Amino acid sequence: MNLIPVKTPKLIKGIFPSYTWDMPQDQKVIYLTFDDGPTPEITNWTLDLLRSYNAKATFFCIGNNIEKYPDIFNDLIKDGHAIGNHTYHHPKGWTTNSDVYVNQVIKTQDLIALGIQNTKLQITNHKSTIANLFRPPYGQITPKQGKRLLALGYKIIMWDILAFDWKNSISPEECEKNVILKAGNGSIIVFHDSVKAAPRMKFALTKTLEHFSRKGYQFKCIE
Repeated sequence: MNLIPVKTPKLIKGIFPSYTWDMPQDQKVIYLTFDDGPTPEITNWTLDLLRSYNAKATFFCIGNNIEKYPDIFNDLIKDGHAIGNHTYHHPKGWTTNSDVYVNQVIKTQDLIALGIQNTKLQITNHKSTIANLFRPPYGQITPKQGKRLLALGYKIIMWDILAFDWKNSISPEECEKNVILKAGNGSIIVFHDSVKAAPRMKFALTKTLEHFSRKGYQFKCIE
């Protein structure tokens, strides 16, 4: 039994109003997000697909992966996607000391800033900016951690729709339905550009882009 809903209830959004759960709903725009990269091959495949639909997305990157795969990270920036912070080692916030947790975020933000600055030097008129977007791994963040990060100027980005692409127990078709049947104007959708999620993510993302493009939606970055 899955206790976490595909679509975040309004009650939960109301309990944590300082966090961003969705975007304005007055336009046909969807906000695709990807957690846990950059990952060899998977992130590259994702970029190719997004490019074919002229779609922009927000990638919440793990600091350790940024260090291991700087070329892939630079490709995210060069393609004009937004970069978010997903900590350095993907800890569980509820069981992690707040100082350790916040320091992981700061360390990763420094890596993001350096990567964006280096890319700007390579590309004329490059427009990427540092948005200080943060998503807690597993959605776990304590009130103390959240308060400290908000005070430091971070926007804590949660979600409206979970694709559940990381769950081996669901099929690619179920993953697709999670998104297509629940998403709408302003939805922030969570996918993962990870090896574990790839079989479901690739299928569901392709179907999502096809479905919502036919309905006249645009896919934009979170700012």
